[in-house]
Amino acid sequence: IALMSDMHGNRQAVEAVVSDARAHGVDSWWVLGDLAAIGPQPVETVELIANLPSVQVTRGNTERYVVTGDGPPPHAADVAADPSLLPLYAGIQRSFAWTAGALATHGWLGWLRDLPLEVRDRLPDGTRVLGVHATPGRDDGEGINPHRDEAGLRGDVEGCGAEIVFGGHTHQPTDRRVGAVRAVNLGSVSNPITDDLRASYVIASADRHGHTVEHRRVAYDHGAFLRAVAASGHPAAEYIASFQRGEQCRYPAQRPGAPAPLD
Repeated sequence: IALMSDMHGNRQAVEAVVSDARAHGVDSWWVLGDLAAIGPQPVETVELIANLPSVQVTRGNTERYVVTGDGPPPHAADVAADPSLLPLYAGIQRSFAWTAGALATHGWLGWLRDLPLEVRDRLPDGTRVLGVHATPGRDDGEGINPHRDEAGLRGDVEGCGAEIVFGGHTHQPTDRRVGAVRAVNLGSVSNPITDDLRASYVIASADRHGHTVEHRRVAYDHGAFLRAVAASGHPAAEYIASFQRGEQCRYPAQRPGAPAPLD
């Protein structure tokens, strides 16, 4: 199984991941949310994901924003209390409205609306696995990351009915043992916030004797994606481009709790 999340409307990066996964014998997919928003190719990316073989897809917080009109902070009440937040609020609203309009035009909003919050399975060796966007029962919040305190992460994953929890959301590849649960973050296919700008995903392999979980990093043509951003007319084009230029990096890719990726 190949697992990926946080594609953010970047078809070039998704195509690179799919090509790499196929070369390594992947025959099914879990795609764990944040498919389309905050990127210039929402329709093309969703179409590619929906047509992957044996694919299961969950919603992320940005799917909820696109479908319901909800959004991240600041909210309208925050702007009323502090009018200086108006430009930020307006920019966020324009960004998600642009994505919603593109997806609605091509008939994808209903598909997004029906996405589940989680997927579950049992590997051939009996290991129970759970796929979520952030943490069990949530599509947002602190999620799984290398630096989160153990007590908080344990509280989120304990009692989830799985030995491995796979998630995305934080854009930070992670592989941690928390009590009886292995908490794995796939990293992000697009919009990187670590100093490794390649697309990040995971391959889980299993037979009746055991399983492996491997983080992978895949290079893709950032220049081609930047050209797609510039041509898209997306209202947040400069913000989206800043990820590709490495301007949103907040963490080193290699640190305690982060896996060593296979290239």
